[in-house]
Amino acid sequence: MQNHGIFIAADTVDEIDCLMNEVVDTLKKCVKQPPDFGVAEYDRDLACRIAPALRMLYDRDGAAVVIFCVNKQVSAVVKDADRFSVLVKPFSPDHIVYCKDEPLFVEPNVDFTAAFTAFAKRKGYAPKIVAVRGLGFFALGETWKAAENARILFLDAVKIAKYSEAFGGANPLTDELTNFILTWESEKYRIKAATSGKAKGRLAGKIALITGGAQGFGKGIAAELAAEGAYVAIADLNAEGAAKAADELSEQHGSHAAIGVKADVSDEESVKAMVAGTVLAFGGLDVLVSNAGVLIAGGLEEMTKKSFDLVTAVNYTGYFLCAKYAAEPMKIQNSRNAGYMSDIIEINSKSGLEGSNKNFAYAGSKFGGVGLTQSFAKELVGYGIKVNAICPGNLLDGPLWSDPERGLFKQYLDSGKVPGAQTLDDVRRHYENLVPMKRGCTVMDVARAIFYLIEQKYETGQALPVTGGQVMLS
Repeated sequence: MQNHGIFIAADTVDEIDCLMNEVVDTLKKCVKQPPDFGVAEYDRDLACRIAPALRMLYDRDGAAVVIFCVNKQVSAVVKDADRFSVLVKPFSPDHIVYCKDEPLFVEPNVDFTAAFTAFAKRKGYAPKIVAVRGLGFFALGETWKAAENARILFLDAVKIAKYSEAFGGANPLTDELTNFILTWESEKYRIKAATSGKAKGRLAGKIALITGGAQGFGKGIAAELAAEGAYVAIADLNAEGAAKAADELSEQHGSHAAIGVKADVSDEESVKAMVAGTVLAFGGLDVLVSNAGVLIAGGLEEMTKKSFDLVTAVNYTGYFLCAKYAAEPMKIQNSRNAGYMSDIIEINSKSGLEGSNKNFAYAGSKFGGVGLTQSFAKELVGYGIKVNAICPGNLLDGPLWSDPERGLFKQYLDSGKVPGAQTLDDVRRHYENLVPMKRGCTVMDVARAIFYLIEQKYETGQALPVTGGQVMLS
């Protein structure tokens, strides 16, 4: 059926499959040179500047997802307005349902606010697809699912336009049929169903990036943020672990609730790529949880410069780099809505509030983190970016402490940091007894602090203790 598809009937499923394969094989023979849909080069920095702006234009409160898409055929079709003209009208009812009946095509240096507003005024709706000359296209939606459906369907339109060249050229729906589908009750219902299902929870629709999120504290924090409706990017040097953690969250909370991103927070290009990957997957960034960290215990005699430099590079320099690049999309979002607020939260430590015996490298990096937090807070407050630190007590049940070979129980026992301790259990009891509440800190304790800092609109530059009373501010 024209502009709808192929209908095949038979007595069995196997017969239908056989007939469909025959049709596909016949069509393939007509395509002499299959198009290349491989990876294409593009201006990543430009795409990362545009995505957050489009997100806020689609919904000034940031309740939207924007997904960037490009490949070699997309690059070819967005090269200029003439080549893109083949995609201005829809090819099928599904394109109208998920992408609307017309995309917006703009120049890369256009006034996006003016172009977006003019389109919405003319059409009566915000564009679901925004194609940028020489770059690629952005798919927009109230949720990731809605944006992803729009991306898939418009990518199908690109394929149709290309493959149809072997069959006499593209044949879009007529204006009459398009208008009929737009007003047909059954299609209007499909459109409504396709755009329903907004995320729920305290962080519904927020886009969060957690470093060091493949295991331990970071993985637990990512899980709590996703459970409250946030889209989560899990970044870690352990790329396989980050991907696995993201897959687990997506299974629990819906397709693409999380993505995994490889990142070395001590390397500037890696951090820049980490933030870009988050922005191009979801459309912006609302919460950075700078959690990645290392701890190498030892007194002055044992500590090597190499170990000291590693702790500093990850815990101190890494926080600086993450804040530097996370602030970029946050500033763009705020420029579209002066009341829009974002959060940078460092997972610091109680060792950032008071010195730590034979643990000076770690404590020094965390003291420095508090100084960065206060300084960043003063610099970024004018952009609606709150910057705070959380100073947890000891996560005694986490791998940082309990790993039998490299954990802190083992390190502190070997270094003699706990006088009289003969076993790992002795070290654990020592640290539990230092806490008035007689237990270690948990992931949920820290997650609640994160929720508080995000929801509290009148707090920035703070180092919030979550220590069970072990460290009290004076």
